[in-house]
Amino acid sequence: MGGVEPGTGTGCPGPSLWLAPDPSKRWGELFFLCYTPFWLTLCLGIVVPYKLYERFTELEYLLLGLVSAVPSFLIPMLFVGKADSVMPLKDRYWVKASLWIILFSYVGNYFWTHYFFTVLGASYTFPSWKMNNVPHTTFLLTHVCFLFYHVTSNMTLRRLRHSIADLPEKVQWIAEAAWILALSYFIAYLETVAISNFPYYQFVDRSSMYKVGSLFYAIYFIVSFPMFLRIDEKPSGPWDLPRVAIDALGAAMLVTIILDLWRIFLGPIIPVPDSKLCLQPGLPWFPGHANET
Repeated sequence: MGGVEPGTGTGCPGPSLWLAPDPSKRWGELFFLCYTPFWLTLCLGIVVPYKLYERFTELEYLLLGLVSAVPSFLIPMLFVGKADSVMPLKDRYWVKASLWIILFSYVGNYFWTHYFFTVLGASYTFPSWKMNNVPHTTFLLTHVCFLFYHVTSNMTLRRLRHSIADLPEKVQWIAEAAWILALSYFIAYLETVAISNFPYYQFVDRSSMYKVGSLFYAIYFIVSFPMFLRIDEKPSGPWDLPRVAIDALGAAMLVTIILDLWRIFLGPIIPVPDSKLCLQPGLPWFPGHANET
Protein backbone atom coordinates (compact mmCIF):
# COMPACT_ATOMS: atom_id res chain seq x y z
CA MET A 1 0.00 0.00 0.00
CA GLY A 2 1.35 3.40 -0.95
CA GLY A 3 1.69 6.33 1.40
CA VAL A 4 -0.70 9.26 1.38
CA GLU A 5 0.44 12.39 -0.43
CA PRO A 6 0.66 15.55 1.66
CA GLY A 7 -2.29 17.85 1.34
CA THR A 8 -4.80 15.17 0.28
CA GLY A 9 -6.71 15.44 3.56
CA THR A 10 -5.97 12.05 5.11
CA GLY A 11 -2.21 12.14 5.65
CA CYS A 12 0.14 14.95 6.62
CA PRO A 13 -1.48 18.35 6.23
CA GLY A 14 -0.53 20.39 3.22
CA PRO A 15 0.88 23.90 3.36
CA SER A 16 -1.26 26.49 5.14
CA LEU A 17 -3.40 28.69 2.94
CA TRP A 18 -2.79 31.64 5.27
CA LEU A 19 0.68 31.18 6.76
CA ALA A 20 4.06 31.53 5.08
CA PRO A 21 5.85 28.36 3.91
CA ASP A 22 9.13 29.64 5.34
CA PRO A 23 9.31 28.63 9.07
CA SER A 24 11.07 31.81 10.18
CA LYS A 25 8.59 34.00 8.33
CA ARG A 26 5.68 31.99 9.68
CA TRP A 27 6.89 32.45 13.25
CA GLY A 28 7.57 36.15 12.72
CA GLU A 29 4.13 36.85 11.29
CA LEU A 30 2.40 34.97 14.10
CA PHE A 31 4.49 36.84 16.69
CA PHE A 32 3.55 40.24 15.25
CA LEU A 33 -0.11 39.23 15.24
CA CYS A 34 0.03 38.00 18.84
CA TYR A 35 1.84 41.15 19.92
CA THR A 36 -0.78 43.47 18.45
CA PRO A 37 -3.39 43.16 21.27
CA PHE A 38 -0.80 44.45 23.77
CA TRP A 39 -0.14 47.86 22.23
CA LEU A 40 -3.66 48.16 20.81
CA THR A 41 -5.23 47.61 24.24
CA LEU A 42 -2.76 49.99 25.85
CA CYS A 43 -3.46 52.83 23.42
CA LEU A 44 -7.10 52.41 22.38
CA GLY A 45 -8.35 50.34 25.32
CA ILE A 46 -6.79 52.25 28.21
CA VAL A 47 -5.15 55.58 27.35
CA VAL A 48 -7.85 56.95 25.02
CA PRO A 49 -11.13 55.80 26.65
CA TYR A 50 -9.95 56.74 30.14
CA LYS A 51 -8.53 60.03 28.82
CA LEU A 52 -5.19 59.46 30.49
CA TYR A 53 -3.68 61.62 27.77
CA GLU A 54 -5.16 64.69 29.47
CA ARG A 55 -2.39 64.42 32.07
CA PHE A 56 0.38 63.54 29.60
CA THR A 57 3.36 65.75 28.98
CA GLU A 58 6.01 65.28 26.28
CA LEU A 59 7.66 62.62 28.43
CA GLU A 60 4.53 60.50 28.92
CA TYR A 61 3.73 60.58 25.21
CA LEU A 62 7.27 59.47 24.40
CA LEU A 63 7.09 56.69 27.00
CA LEU A 64 3.79 55.50 25.52
CA GLY A 65 5.46 55.13 22.14
CA LEU A 66 8.48 53.35 23.60
CA VAL A 67 6.41 50.94 25.67
CA SER A 68 4.36 50.11 22.58
CA ALA A 69 7.24 49.63 20.15
CA VAL A 70 10.34 48.44 22.02
CA PRO A 71 8.96 45.04 23.13
CA SER A 72 8.39 44.15 19.46
CA PHE A 73 12.19 44.01 19.21
CA LEU A 74 13.05 42.65 22.66
CA ILE A 75 10.60 39.74 22.85
CA PRO A 76 11.77 37.86 19.72
CA MET A 77 15.36 38.39 20.82
CA LEU A 78 14.71 36.88 24.26
CA PHE A 79 12.20 34.21 23.25
CA VAL A 80 13.62 32.83 20.04
CA GLY A 81 11.43 30.77 17.75
CA LYS A 82 12.47 27.22 16.88
CA ALA A 83 13.26 28.06 13.26
CA ASP A 84 15.18 31.18 14.28
CA SER A 85 17.28 29.39 16.89
CA VAL A 86 19.55 27.92 14.22
CA MET A 87 19.84 31.19 12.24
CA PRO A 88 22.02 34.26 12.78
CA LEU A 89 20.08 37.36 13.82
CA LYS A 90 20.43 39.04 10.43
CA ASP A 91 18.71 36.13 8.66
CA ARG A 92 15.61 35.98 10.85
CA TYR A 93 12.41 37.16 9.23
CA TRP A 94 11.28 39.37 12.10
CA VAL A 95 14.51 41.35 11.77
CA LYS A 96 14.00 41.83 8.03
CA ALA A 97 10.34 42.75 8.46
CA SER A 98 11.20 45.21 11.23
CA LEU A 99 13.91 46.86 9.13
CA TRP A 100 11.54 47.22 6.17
CA ILE A 101 8.84 48.79 8.32
CA ILE A 102 11.31 51.03 10.18
CA LEU A 103 12.51 52.56 6.91
CA PHE A 104 9.11 52.80 5.27
CA SER A 105 7.37 54.25 8.33
CA TYR A 106 10.24 56.66 9.01
CA VAL A 107 9.88 58.14 5.54
CA GLY A 108 6.12 58.18 6.07
CA ASN A 109 6.35 60.17 9.27
CA TYR A 110 9.23 62.46 8.37
CA PHE A 111 8.01 63.38 4.89
CA TRP A 112 4.46 62.23 4.19
CA THR A 113 2.95 63.63 7.39
CA HIS A 114 3.41 67.05 5.81
CA TYR A 115 1.08 65.99 3.02
CA PHE A 116 -1.48 65.33 5.76
CA PHE A 117 -0.92 68.90 6.94
CA THR A 118 -1.12 70.56 3.53
CA VAL A 119 -3.44 68.27 1.56
CA LEU A 120 -5.75 66.79 4.21
CA GLY A 121 -5.82 69.60 6.75
CA ALA A 122 -4.53 67.50 9.66
CA SER A 123 -2.69 68.77 12.72
CA TYR A 124 -1.18 67.42 15.95
CA THR A 125 -1.96 69.52 19.01
CA PHE A 126 -0.74 67.33 21.87
CA PRO A 127 2.49 68.21 23.69
CA SER A 128 5.39 66.35 22.14
CA TRP A 129 9.03 66.44 21.23
CA LYS A 130 9.22 66.57 17.46
CA MET A 131 11.42 65.85 14.47
CA ASN A 132 10.62 67.87 11.35
CA ASN A 133 7.46 69.05 13.12
CA VAL A 134 6.26 65.45 13.60
CA PRO A 135 5.90 64.01 17.14
CA HIS A 136 8.42 61.32 18.08
CA THR A 137 5.54 59.29 19.49
CA THR A 138 4.02 58.85 16.05
CA PHE A 139 7.27 57.41 14.68
CA LEU A 140 7.13 54.69 17.36
CA LEU A 141 3.41 53.92 17.17
CA THR A 142 3.47 53.82 13.38
CA HIS A 143 6.03 51.01 13.52
CA VAL A 144 3.77 48.59 15.40
CA CYS A 145 0.68 49.72 13.49
CA PHE A 146 2.32 49.09 10.15
CA LEU A 147 3.68 45.71 11.24
CA PHE A 148 0.13 44.62 12.04
CA TYR A 149 -1.32 46.03 8.81
CA HIS A 150 1.33 44.41 6.62
CA VAL A 151 1.22 41.01 8.28
CA THR A 152 -2.57 41.04 7.89
CA SER A 153 -2.11 41.91 4.22
CA ASN A 154 0.44 39.11 3.79
CA MET A 155 -1.93 36.49 5.14
CA THR A 156 -4.96 37.63 3.15
CA LEU A 157 -2.99 37.97 -0.09
CA ARG A 158 -1.52 34.53 0.41
CA ARG A 159 -5.00 33.07 0.96
CA LEU A 160 -6.35 34.90 -2.08
CA ARG A 161 -3.55 33.58 -4.28
CA HIS A 162 -4.35 30.03 -3.27
CA SER A 163 -8.04 30.62 -4.05
CA ILE A 164 -7.50 32.02 -7.55
CA ALA A 165 -4.50 29.91 -8.58
CA ASP A 166 -6.49 28.08 -11.23
CA LEU A 167 -7.88 31.21 -12.87
CA PRO A 168 -6.35 32.87 -15.95
CA GLU A 169 -3.34 35.04 -15.16
CA LYS A 170 -5.07 38.29 -16.11
CA VAL A 171 -7.98 37.48 -13.81
CA GLN A 172 -5.53 36.76 -11.01
CA TRP A 173 -3.89 40.16 -11.50
CA ILE A 174 -7.24 41.95 -11.48
CA ALA A 175 -8.47 40.07 -8.40
CA GLU A 176 -5.29 40.73 -6.47
CA ALA A 177 -5.20 44.40 -7.45
CA ALA A 178 -8.83 44.82 -6.42
CA TRP A 179 -8.17 43.18 -3.05
CA ILE A 180 -5.11 45.35 -2.38
CA LEU A 181 -7.10 48.49 -3.19
CA ALA A 182 -10.04 47.42 -1.02
CA LEU A 183 -7.90 46.33 1.93
CA SER A 184 -5.76 49.47 1.74
CA TYR A 185 -8.80 51.75 1.81
CA PHE A 186 -10.45 49.73 4.57
CA ILE A 187 -7.39 49.90 6.83
CA ALA A 188 -6.87 53.61 6.17
CA TYR A 189 -10.53 54.33 6.91
CA LEU A 190 -10.56 52.09 9.98
CA GLU A 191 -7.50 53.80 11.48
CA THR A 192 -9.04 57.22 10.94
CA VAL A 193 -12.22 56.14 12.71
CA ALA A 194 -10.34 54.30 15.48
CA ILE A 195 -8.45 57.41 16.58
CA SER A 196 -11.40 59.77 16.21
CA ASN A 197 -11.90 59.81 20.00
CA PHE A 198 -8.42 61.24 20.50
CA PRO A 199 -9.07 65.01 20.36
CA TYR A 200 -5.50 66.16 19.73
CA TYR A 201 -5.17 64.74 16.22
CA GLN A 202 -7.45 67.08 14.34
CA PHE A 203 -8.76 67.60 10.82
CA VAL A 204 -10.30 70.69 9.26
CA ASP A 205 -13.08 68.53 7.78
CA ARG A 206 -13.34 65.10 9.37
CA SER A 207 -16.04 63.93 6.96
CA SER A 208 -13.80 64.66 3.96
CA MET A 209 -10.94 62.93 5.72
CA TYR A 210 -13.01 59.77 6.22
CA LYS A 211 -14.09 59.59 2.59
CA VAL A 212 -11.36 61.15 0.45
CA GLY A 213 -8.48 61.41 2.91
CA SER A 214 -8.64 57.68 3.54
CA LEU A 215 -8.03 57.12 -0.16
CA PHE A 216 -5.01 59.42 0.02
CA TYR A 217 -3.71 57.48 3.04
CA ALA A 218 -4.45 54.18 1.28
CA ILE A 219 -1.81 55.06 -1.33
CA TYR A 220 0.79 54.07 1.26
CA PHE A 221 -0.55 50.54 1.39
CA ILE A 222 -1.46 50.13 -2.26
CA VAL A 223 2.28 50.33 -2.88
CA SER A 224 3.62 48.68 0.26
CA PHE A 225 1.38 45.64 0.70
CA PRO A 226 2.45 43.72 -2.42
CA MET A 227 6.09 44.76 -1.98
CA PHE A 228 6.31 43.76 1.68
CA LEU A 229 4.81 40.34 0.93
CA ARG A 230 7.82 39.46 -1.25
CA ILE A 231 10.27 39.32 1.66
CA ASP A 232 11.27 35.63 2.10
CA GLU A 233 8.00 34.51 0.54
CA LYS A 234 9.88 31.95 -1.56
CA PRO A 235 11.94 29.64 0.70
CA SER A 236 14.43 29.11 -2.12
CA GLY A 237 15.30 32.81 -2.27
CA PRO A 238 15.83 34.39 1.18
CA TRP A 239 16.54 38.12 1.25
CA ASP A 240 19.52 39.77 2.90
CA LEU A 241 19.26 43.04 4.85
CA PRO A 242 20.66 45.29 2.09
CA ARG A 243 17.97 44.02 -0.29
CA VAL A 244 15.32 44.61 2.37
CA ALA A 245 16.52 48.17 2.89
CA ILE A 246 16.64 48.95 -0.83
CA ASP A 247 13.16 47.52 -1.34
CA ALA A 248 11.67 49.56 1.52
CA LEU A 249 13.27 52.77 0.28
CA GLY A 250 12.11 52.02 -3.26
CA ALA A 251 8.54 51.57 -2.02
CA ALA A 252 8.83 54.82 -0.07
CA MET A 253 10.05 56.71 -3.14
CA LEU A 254 7.15 55.45 -5.22
CA VAL A 255 4.63 56.53 -2.56
CA THR A 256 6.30 59.95 -2.37
CA ILE A 257 5.95 60.42 -6.13
CA ILE A 258 2.25 59.49 -6.11
CA LEU A 259 1.46 61.70 -3.12
CA ASP A 260 3.17 64.66 -4.72
CA LEU A 261 1.32 64.11 -7.99
CA TRP A 262 -1.91 64.27 -5.97
CA ARG A 263 -0.68 67.48 -4.32
CA ILE A 264 0.12 69.10 -7.66
CA PHE A 265 -2.79 67.95 -9.81
CA LEU A 266 -5.65 67.44 -7.33
CA GLY A 267 -4.63 69.76 -4.51
CA PRO A 268 -6.03 69.80 -0.96
CA ILE A 269 -9.31 68.15 -0.06
CA ILE A 270 -10.32 71.14 2.08
CA PRO A 271 -10.00 74.94 1.73
CA VAL A 272 -6.67 76.17 3.07
CA PRO A 273 -5.20 79.66 3.47
CA ASP A 274 -3.14 81.02 0.59
CA SER A 275 -0.02 80.65 2.70
CA LYS A 276 -0.58 76.90 2.82
CA LEU A 277 -1.58 76.30 -0.79
CA CYS A 278 -0.25 72.95 -1.97
CA LEU A 279 0.26 74.28 -5.48
CA GLN A 280 3.02 76.65 -4.46
CA PRO A 281 6.51 75.61 -5.66
CA GLY A 282 8.59 73.21 -3.65
CA LEU A 283 7.75 70.27 -1.44
CA PRO A 284 5.58 70.35 1.68
CA TRP A 285 8.32 69.35 4.09
CA PHE A 286 10.58 72.22 3.05
CA PRO A 287 10.74 75.25 5.40
CA GLY A 288 8.34 77.41 3.40
CA HIS A 289 5.59 74.87 4.07
CA ALA A 290 6.55 73.23 7.33
CA ASN A 291 6.76 76.50 9.26
CA GLU A 292 3.17 77.26 8.38
CA THR A 293 1.66 74.11 9.96
